[in-house]
Amino acid sequence: MLSIRKTIDGKMTAVKEIQEGCWINLISPTEAELARVSQALEVDQTFLRAALDEEETSRVDSDDGQTLIIIDLPSAEGSDPVLYSTLPLGILVTENHIVTVCTRESSILQDFENGLIKAAQTQKKTRFIFYILLQVAKRYLYYLRQIDKLYNHMERQLYKSQRNKELIQLLDLEKSLVYFNTSLKADEVTLEKILRGRILPLYEEDQELLEDVLIEVRQAIEMTGIYSSIISGMMDAFASVISNNLNVIMKVLTSITILLTIPNIVFGFYGMNVAGLPMDRFWWFPLALTAVIVAVIAVILKGKDLF
Repeated sequence: MLSIRKTIDGKMTAVKEIQEGCWINLISPTEAELARVSQALEVDQTFLRAALDEEETSRVDSDDGQTLIIIDLPSAEGSDPVLYSTLPLGILVTENHIVTVCTRESSILQDFENGLIKAAQTQKKTRFIFYILLQVAKRYLYYLRQIDKLYNHMERQLYKSQRNKELIQLLDLEKSLVYFNTSLKADEVTLEKILRGRILPLYEEDQELLEDVLIEVRQAIEMTGIYSSIISGMMDAFASVISNNLNVIMKVLTSITILLTIPNIVFGFYGMNVAGLPMDRFWWFPLALTAVIVAVIAVILKGKDLF
């Protein structure tokens, strides 16, 4: 899908043709759309296709007056359990245009298309890009707060009963945090390269905005590390609790097995017509003997906290 936006009279407006100072947004583009943009802007299709590889890492590349910035976006997938991942967003800056390329729809770019980011203007290319980066950093923080809420909910559920469902959800959250941590660190390196001013021309206000983005990204990295440590620690603790509960159950079952063995032994002797057994003519004696032995052994096992 190809959409073209341009700031006209302070408002983000959709235009039909590629114009000077416009923003071109490509979402899972077709070959025809890639060819159209490549021909109109005289850019290499390699730059346009870079972000279409989901394994592409965050980086900056410049060639012949064109600058490609690839940044990792956070993405929420599924609903139960929620799994978060990341996907690359390519931002291509030419002399008069901005092109964004992504494999899937993102609410971050939709906010820009709908004009919700009032300060972003397509004619101010560098600042427009930094506003995109700022929204990306904020979205990471938003998803991290959602992960924290999910973790607290799962923790309460696990206190009630140790079920596989919550443990699997915790594994998904831990996997999501690994994705976030890897992508955020790569984004941090990319932003630091841009901050040096060799990739894009930086004005004073632009530099302050980029520094704000870096602060948000570093905060997200710190939060990711903290949440990851908490979830790992909690999973280890619940694994120990489950193992301890299993040991308790095994001790109880073993004690019950011992007690159930005693009647078999006593009745086995009295049922084999063995001569010389005490009071073998009284039918009630084996029952009484069994009850006494079971009671004594039960008291012993209880004293040793085995029953």
